[in-house]
Amino acid sequence: MKFKLVPEPPESLGLVADAHAAVPLVPGSEDDCCARLMRRVGFRSRDVARTWLTFLRAVGLAEETPDGFRRIRAEPTAEHLREHLLSGVYGASDVGDALTESESLTADEAFAGFVDRVPEWERYRTDDWEAVWRERVEFLLGWFLLLDLAERRDGRYVATDALSALRDDAR
Repeated sequence: MKFKLVPEPPESLGLVADAHAAVPLVPGSEDDCCARLMRRVGFRSRDVARTWLTFLRAVGLAEETPDGFRRIRAEPTAEHLREHLLSGVYGASDVGDALTESESLTADEAFAGFVDRVPEWERYRTDDWEAVWRERVEFLLGWFLLLDLAERRDGRYVATDALSALRDDAR
């Protein structure tokens, strides 16, 4: 399963480690987990905390059990996040493919290449679906930068060798 929610990328991976550590080892309800994330990490709202909880699930650092959400005992290293970002976050592999198949992309070009992959029902869910999904693609590009899967050159995104290697391994 791939998850759609992507938080704004942090300045460093330290925030990922903090959020991971805030998820309980003993399963808790979504409300309890979000409250812990807000209290321990300082997320400003329940929506932000829920987005992070979902993202942690997508990257293999948390899971939902019949009793609630719990932390997975894994290290939130850049290597772990690189691998799971592409396989667990909806659209990440598509954006990664676009980056590796082009010389460079702007955020607008990345979104234009991805827009056809936005699920049909999402287009009817809200009037501003394009803004929501454009932001998700921009956040994905930010995560690619943070995880050294892409770099910025002259305001454009360029795939790194690390992204190319991951894409080759996936084929």
